[in-house]
Amino acid sequence: MIVDALTLFHVVLSLVGIASGFVVVYGLIASKRLDGWTALFLWITAATSVTGFLFPVDHFLPSHGVGIVSLIVLAIAILARYRFRLAGGWRRTYVIAAVIALYLNVFVLIVQLFRKVPSLNAIAPTQSEPPFQVSQLIALLVFAVLATRAAMKFRGEPPRTA
Repeated sequence: MIVDALTLFHVVLSLVGIASGFVVVYGLIASKRLDGWTALFLWITAATSVTGFLFPVDHFLPSHGVGIVSLIVLAIAILARYRFRLAGGWRRTYVIAAVIALYLNVFVLIVQLFRKVPSLNAIAPTQSEPPFQVSQLIALLVFAVLATRAAMKFRGEPPRTA
């Protein structure tokens, strides 16, 4: 019962992180800071990674590796955004780290979809089949384009006050 509640909590965090992450990436490409959305995305995505370590397992799994990388990337994004206030090279560092953090969440979403959705699991039961690989490759390419566009467009100026 506790694992079921943890799973639901983890999934909700993940979906909120993904949704808010896409809003943040839109803001980056539009050169809008979207401070509230950014805080929601960064902290919810960090919480998603942390809760992933709470599931009972007896050995290190690939999901743990993704969680560790995600937390490192999020730490860099949070430092760039809040400690270094997007100054100089920290602006581009923040943008790239934020997009990578979102990509990692989407990467895990695709993994879970192929594990849990019967029709997807039927065409890629071991996740080494072409449908899974192509899905992950498309996601990677989309996020590479998003990161590039966001890094070129985002200026990071605070909103102007009247």
